[in-house]
Amino acid sequence: MRNDGELVCTDITKIYDTGDRALSSINFSVPTRGVFTLIGRNGAGKTTLTRILATLLEPTSGVATIDGLDVMNDANELRERMAVVPQEARPIPWMTPLQMISSYLMWRGISYRESRRRAEEAVVRVGLEDSAHRLSRTLSGGMKRKALVAMVIAADADFIFLDEPTTGLDPISRQDIWTLLTELGEKRFLFLTTHYLEEAEMIADRVGILDDGTLLALGNMDELRMQLGYQYSVRIHGDIDLPPLNGRVLAGRDGQVQVITTQDEAMYLSDRLIDRNVKFSVNPITLEDIFYHVVGRDIDTENRWGWIR
Repeated sequence: MRNDGELVCTDITKIYDTGDRALSSINFSVPTRGVFTLIGRNGAGKTTLTRILATLLEPTSGVATIDGLDVMNDANELRERMAVVPQEARPIPWMTPLQMISSYLMWRGISYRESRRRAEEAVVRVGLEDSAHRLSRTLSGGMKRKALVAMVIAADADFIFLDEPTTGLDPISRQDIWTLLTELGEKRFLFLTTHYLEEAEMIADRVGILDDGTLLALGNMDELRMQLGYQYSVRIHGDIDLPPLNGRVLAGRDGQVQVITTQDEAMYLSDRLIDRNVKFSVNPITLEDIFYHVVGRDIDTENRWGWIR
C-alpha cells in the first residue's frame, strides 16, 4: 500500500500555440487521498489542467508533482499508477464493455484470467451487467460513460482522473456513480472535474474553483464558507423591506430574495420575517452560493441571481 503524499502544482501555466492562455500560474497542493473536484464554467481550464496532471499534456511553464513524482520527468512511472478517462473518451464501438475493460487491463500487464474477473466485477459495480455483452455502439450515452468509469475502477490504480464522468447520466445513475466514487475515494485519490455543483458538494473532500484559467478558491465546504465570510443563506419568498444588513443580498429572477449572512444575522432576520408572516427558508451556504460569490456569475450560461448589495 502506497504512502499518502500530495499533489502539488507550482506556477502551472498553459498557453496554446494560438496564443490562448488556458491556465495562469496555478498553485495549490492537496493530499493524494480522497476525492478532489475541480469545478468551473465551460472554458475555465478544467480539462487542460486535468490533462497536464494526467501526463497527457505539457505545461508551458511550472511544475506539478504527484507523490513526489514529476508529471513530465516521471510520466512513465506515474502512468503505471494512474487511470484516466478524458472528457473526449469513447468506448471502442466494435467491442462489448467486458471486452473493452479486459483488453485495457491486459494492456496494463494484467493476466487474461485476472482481467476477465475484474471486468466482470466492474460492470456489476456500475450497474452495467445487463449490457456487458452488447456492442458499445448500441449503448446509450449514459451507458457508455458507465463503461468508461468501470474501466478505471477495474484498473485498481492509485490515482484516478475523471473529466466530467457523469455527463449524460440520468439522475438515478448519477447518484449510483456518486456513491461508487465516494467509496473509491476512501482508499485512493480521485481527481475529477464537473459542472454539476451538487455532485461536487456531495462527493468531494476538497473543491477547487477555477475560472478563466485562474484558481480562485480551494478547500472543503467548511473552509470555503470561512473564505466567503458567511455561513448561512436566507431565501425570502415574499415582499419585505429588509433592515440594514452586513450580509450580501441577491435578487432572483423568480422574485425571491437571498441573503448570504452570518448565523447571528440569520437568526435576527428570521425573527423579523416570522413577525411579518413572510415565508422564508434558512440553510447552510451551498457550493452554488459560494461559486456565485467567488466567480460573480452562475456556473451555467445565464445568471439566475443579481447582487442588490
